[in-house]
Amino acid sequence: MNRKIIVLFLCSFALKVNAQDNWTLKQCIDYGLKNNRNNTIYANEKRAADAKAKEALADYLPRVSLTSTLDDNLKLQQTVIPAGIFGPNDVKVSLSKQYSSNATAQLDQVIYDQSMLTGLKANKYNRQQAELNIQQSQEAIIYNISTAWFQIFVYRQQLELLQVNKETYEKQIAIYRLQVSKGTALQKDQDKVTVDYNNTVSQIRVAESNLQLAENELKYEMGYPINEPLAVDTSAGIKIPAALPEDSAGAFSPTARVDYRLSQVNIQALQIEQARIRAEALPKLTAYARYGAVGFGNNLKESYSTLLPFSAVGLKLTIPILDFYKRNAQYKQAEINRINAEEKLKLAEGQYKMEYENNRTKLLQAQANVENDQRNIALAESVLKVTDLQFQKGITDLTDWLNTQHSLKEAQNSYLNSLYNYYLAKIDLEKAAGTLKTFYNSL
Repeated sequence: MNRKIIVLFLCSFALKVNAQDNWTLKQCIDYGLKNNRNNTIYANEKRAADAKAKEALADYLPRVSLTSTLDDNLKLQQTVIPAGIFGPNDVKVSLSKQYSSNATAQLDQVIYDQSMLTGLKANKYNRQQAELNIQQSQEAIIYNISTAWFQIFVYRQQLELLQVNKETYEKQIAIYRLQVSKGTALQKDQDKVTVDYNNTVSQIRVAESNLQLAENELKYEMGYPINEPLAVDTSAGIKIPAALPEDSAGAFSPTARVDYRLSQVNIQALQIEQARIRAEALPKLTAYARYGAVGFGNNLKESYSTLLPFSAVGLKLTIPILDFYKRNAQYKQAEINRINAEEKLKLAEGQYKMEYENNRTKLLQAQANVENDQRNIALAESVLKVTDLQFQKGITDLTDWLNTQHSLKEAQNSYLNSLYNYYLAKIDLEKAAGTLKTFYNSL
C-alpha cells in the first residue's frame, strides 16, 4: 500500500515538473516582466525622480549652517581717529589683535520665492514620466518576448514539415536502392532523389540552428539564464481569427500609446519651466536668525579663551533689477523648446495614425496570405499524393514526381513566411495601437 502511494506521489510530482517546464507565451512574459534587467533600471529612475522631488522641496525648508573662521592678521588693518577727538593730531589705531576667531550659526527660512514654488509643480510630472517609462519598458518586454516566441513557433513548424519531407525522400531512396540493385532503375535517378534528400537535411540543420538562436533570444528577453534549458510550449500557437473587426480602424486613439503620453507630460514640464523662469523676476523674501561669538588675542589660546557673543534676527528682501537680459534669453529658450515639443507631438500623432493603419493593412494582407498558403499546401499535398500513386504505377516519371515535391516545398516555405509575417504584423499592430498590455492579458 505504501509503495503504491509513493509511486502515485512520484508520478504526480513528475507531471507537475513537466507542466512547469512547458512555458507558454503568457508564462514567458510573466517571467520577463519580473526578471528582465530593464525593470531594475526604470525602477531606479522612479526612485531618482522621488529623490529629485525631495531635493526641490528641501529648498523651501529651513536651513542651518555653521561657520567658523580663524584669522592670523600678519599686518593689522589700521583706522584713523580724526584730530580734535583725542588730541590735536590724527590718531592711527588698530581695532583688532593678531589673532581673531569667529563662530556663527545661522538659520535661513524662505518665506516667499515664487520661482521655487513653481518649480515644485514639476515634481508631479517627473514622477509621471518615471511611471510612464516603466510602462514603456514593460511593453517593450512584451513585444520582444512575443516576437522571439513567434520565431520559435514558426521554426518548429518548419522542422515538422522538413521532417515529413525527409521521410518521403528516405522512402523513395529505399525503393530506388532496391530497384537499382535489381537493375530495374538507373543510379542517376536514385542520385536525383538523394540530392533533394541531402538538401532537406541541410535545411533541417539550418532550421535547428535558427531555433536555438531564437530560444537564446527568448531567454535573453526574459532575463532567463542562457545556459539553463527552457522548454517552450508552442503546441497551441496563437489562433488566427477568421477576420478582423471592421470597426477597428476607427477605434484607434494616439493617447493609448505610452510614448504619446510621455510627450504630453514633457510639454507640461516645459510649461512649468517657462513659468519658473518668469517667476524669477519677482521679489524673494527670506528670514534669518544668527548667533555667534568672536574672540581676539595676541596668541591662539587667547583668541579662544574670551569669546564675545552676538546674535541677530532679520528679513532679507531680494529684488532682481538688471538680470532681465539673461532671464529673457532663458525664457525664450524654454518657450522655443515647448513650441517644438508641441509641434513634434502633432507630427507624432500623424505618424502613430499612419503606423496603425499600415500595420492593420499588413495584418489583413498577412492573414489572407496565410489562408491562401494553407490552401496551397493542401492542394500541393493532394497533387503529390496523386503523382506518387501514378509514379508507383509507372504512369508518370521521376521528373514529374520531383517537380511536384518541389511545388509542395515551395508552398510550405511560402506558408511559413506568411505565418511569421502574420504574427509579426499582429504584434506590430498591438504596439501601434498601444494595446500590448491588453494582448498580454488576453493570452
